[in-house]
Amino acid sequence: MAVKADRDKCIYCGGCTAVCPVNALTLKETRIECDASKCTDCGLCIKFCPVGALSKVKKE
Repeated sequence: MAVKADRDKCIYCGGCTAVCPVNALTLKETRIECDASKCTDCGLCIKFCPVGALSKVKKE
């Protein structure tokens, strides 16, 4: 799996990138990018997001 951020909910606080143990998430100016090849599907970023903007998606 990988993670996708809902742009309408995300406040770009960077919390998800800080808690990712494998550095799979990157904060860009107007989006969160997930490197699916690094993501281990641990779910820490989803649990940590204060606004519930992250969700799991299938890796491409």
